[in-house]
Amino acid sequence: MSDLVRIQEKDFSIDEEVRRVSAASKGIGAVATFLGAARDFSKGETITGLSFEHYPVMAEKKLADIRERALGNFNIIEMGIVHRVGKIDIGENIVLIVAASAHRNDAFMACEWAITELKRTTPIWKSETTSKGEVWVSETP
Repeated sequence: MSDLVRIQEKDFSIDEEVRRVSAASKGIGAVATFLGAARDFSKGETITGLSFEHYPVMAEKKLADIRERALGNFNIIEMGIVHRVGKIDIGENIVLIVAASAHRNDAFMACEWAITELKRTTPIWKSETTSKGEVWVSETP
């Protein structure tokens, strides 16, 4: 698996990930990012913490597949995807997608498609800690 696609517990540097993707080519003229962060409110409930679990190997394969499909289906030069697992505090980073292309529209389209596809197909599950206890969120497979 490319170091551009990772699942990890520790936080990531947005700047470092953008540099990593941008290093692919001098032809990159646009970089679009999607950053998902832990918010403190969801579905009418105050959230005090989040936790993510994943299906090891399968989740990494899905993210690598999303990257490869984006490279093949959109006019982009490179893409990076990083997703955190484990306990995540409110305000912390969860997921980052970086799409680089010659022109902005291609990067925006690839980035939006990739986060939608990630949420639709990747076996990563989120639980939220609320005043009612731990609640599993069923937005992913």
